[in-house]
Amino acid sequence: MGTEQQFTSNLPHKEKAVSFLQLVASGNVREAYQRYIGPDFSHHNPFFRGDADSLMLAMEENAVQNPNKILKIKKAIQENDTVAVYSHVKQNPEDLGGAVVHIFRFQDDQIVELWDVGQPIPEDSPNKNGMF
Repeated sequence: MGTEQQFTSNLPHKEKAVSFLQLVASGNVREAYQRYIGPDFSHHNPFFRGDADSLMLAMEENAVQNPNKILKIKKAIQENDTVAVYSHVKQNPEDLGGAVVHIFRFQDDQIVELWDVGQPIPEDSPNKNGMF
């Protein structure tokens, strides 16, 4: 086991989920997958096949198209092997962005399942509390 893997295996699942998202948002998609994704990974994004490679390629394509993506973690919650991360994601600095929830399931200290749901931030909202 390499030094990087030894370090990441000591992190709580919540920190691994956040680190995974930060790496992906910064364009380091393959590094994120190498560090955190388990061999039996599946996901539930309805726009891609459910395997690791299709989602990884889509994330890489998005990183190329949006090199100035901004990810701000608002809340991360862990319960047993499940982590939910609530984020503000902007494809570029001018973008209003969206509220995104990623739900991770861990097994043997690796991410083995992922769900994601998002909602765009409207320009005008009657709710003065905002989305965050």
